[in-house]
Amino acid sequence: IDVFLARSLLEKLYLFQYPIRPASMTYDDVTHLSAKIKPKQQKVELEMAIDTLNPNYCRSKGEQIALNVDGTCTDETSTYSSKLMDKQTFCSSQAASNVSRYAAAVYKKGELHLTPLHGILQLRPSFTYLDKADAKHREREAANEGGDSSQDEAEDDVKQITVRFSRPETEQARQRRVQSYEFLQKRQAEEHWVHLHYYGFKDSRSEHERQYLFSQGHGLAENTELIKSPSEYLMMLMPPSVEEENDKPMAPSNVLSMAQLRTLPLADQIKILMKNVKVMPFANLMSLLGSGTDSTAVLRCIQQVAMLVQGNWVVKSDVLYPKDTSSPHSGVPAEVLCRGRDFVMWKFTQDRWVVRKEVAAVTKLCPEDVKDFLEHMSVARINKGWEFMLPYDEDFVKKHPDIVQRQHMLWMGIQAKLEKVYNLLKEHLTPKKQEAQSAHPLLVSGEQRVNMAKAKVKQNYGQLEKEFQKQKVEMKSNDTSAKMDVSNICIKEEPVSDEEPMDTSAYEGMNNGIVNGLHAEEDSMDSLNGHLPGGCIDRVAQELKAFVSSTFKKQFVLTLSELKRLFNLHLASLPPGHMLFSGISDKMLQDTVLDTGCKQILVPFPPQTAASPDELKVYALWEAGDTYDQHRQVLLEIFSKNYRVRRNVIQNQLSQECGEDLNKQEVDRVLK
Repeated sequence: IDVFLARSLLEKLYLFQYPIRPASMTYDDVTHLSAKIKPKQQKVELEMAIDTLNPNYCRSKGEQIALNVDGTCTDETSTYSSKLMDKQTFCSSQAASNVSRYAAAVYKKGELHLTPLHGILQLRPSFTYLDKADAKHREREAANEGGDSSQDEAEDDVKQITVRFSRPETEQARQRRVQSYEFLQKRQAEEHWVHLHYYGFKDSRSEHERQYLFSQGHGLAENTELIKSPSEYLMMLMPPSVEEENDKPMAPSNVLSMAQLRTLPLADQIKILMKNVKVMPFANLMSLLGSGTDSTAVLRCIQQVAMLVQGNWVVKSDVLYPKDTSSPHSGVPAEVLCRGRDFVMWKFTQDRWVVRKEVAAVTKLCPEDVKDFLEHMSVARINKGWEFMLPYDEDFVKKHPDIVQRQHMLWMGIQAKLEKVYNLLKEHLTPKKQEAQSAHPLLVSGEQRVNMAKAKVKQNYGQLEKEFQKQKVEMKSNDTSAKMDVSNICIKEEPVSDEEPMDTSAYEGMNNGIVNGLHAEEDSMDSLNGHLPGGCIDRVAQELKAFVSSTFKKQFVLTLSELKRLFNLHLASLPPGHMLFSGISDKMLQDTVLDTGCKQILVPFPPQTAASPDELKVYALWEAGDTYDQHRQVLLEIFSKNYRVRRNVIQNQLSQECGEDLNKQEVDRVLK
């Protein structure tokens, strides 16, 4: 069969589909049929006649619908002038977004003529006449319920108008408004309808237009696109799948394909790769950047976003935690996070192993943040600690000694900064030997600790027994006494010998009663770090009182749980060695709250509440020195009797106690 491509109706031919069409509808009666289109949206509305004489047509229903829509009066605005639903409106929707695969075919005398379709529209019944009927019904109800006196009508016309001045629209707000559904609907409604003329199937104009479905020139010279080699023809029949840009699914904001990555500048490519991978050997980085990339340029760019650790490149902390950001776990600012992560990176320049407990003790950060740092560049090993993720890259160190020397100087500067900030001791600065680490596990179980303690007791007991026997022999030799009073012997609890001091390393970190400076037990009065001198206690109390006072002036009402959380955040922002790190118990914190003019509000929470005891303790600032002190005190008294109160009860109580009527804004301010 010869195939011809007809071009006369190119970009003009549409296919209309009618998934739902009543059996009483016919295409023959065109006197009452009209059509209109919005070309840009490819939206069509057709008004088709309904055969009211068809036996499938229910006349009573048609009359009832016409009466509901138009009412009893008939004029030019009536939808159904015959007082009968004798027509139906169809509205279109696009059946397919890409119709380039579809064509209309006409077969005639052994020839197949194809005309590409410009659009496929599905027409479904439109029920806007029901909206019109509802509007008529509401108008009638409003007319029946309207007031009789003209005075009432005049009062209805008077309405208060609030004038507001709109703020200048930002570019981001404008983009959101342009992409909103409401704006798109408004844009679509602004396009005007273009009214069309309908020609029936047997009309002469339809016959004339139908001839354009056939190709006008049958000569092969005019169909050069069909004269192809077999391979080209196969390529035309089955082209390679090239997805349109609009049809591509939106990738997450943190995902970038390698094809998109290589369109960016070299510095941006390296920054994105390091930010996602975090630790990478130089050889792997060169393989990801593609062949032909200059290694010198890569080395110049990598030093701006990464630091050299054991011959591998680790992304810089300020790249992961930009300025003005905070921790998702604790809310600690980015500056404190960068400092803590730099300490972890520096520790890995000294040794392949890092102990999480030691990092947390030095940086004073929450466990989640410390775990994030370690997971960026290391792997946890049972009973050993955290080992650096990649092996030492000797090849890079040998090939680029100048880079290694420059990075060493940078680490020396970072080390000096960390020593000043964290007051690092000598034990933190000297790297531990690998043999010692492998011989003694860094993480000891509870059973092992008990066995070690028993062994130490036996060892110390044996030493004391030897001393006792030695002393006994000496006394016998001197003949000072025939008998010896055992009660006079004082057995020491700890050996003071310089040769073998008691090892307490196994018990380090067992005291978990303090978290960021707050004692876990409420009744604990003393600091976990020992008793403080008298002058230091006064300074700690003053610092704590200043924090509590400033916090309650901002918040007014806080639970003990929230106050402890804010205090921990405050501790994290302080420099290491601050006096508040001496250990503040819950009781000391609560006493300070009461000393600063606050009161505990005994809110009667329900017995079945799931809140913790710290969340049930509520403290409030009783006198702030502003005009709302009396109102605030009345409100706190109300909540001391019931944990849930209606707003009108609060407003009535405030007006009764304070002797003045508060407006809505003032009540809102007191409640807030």
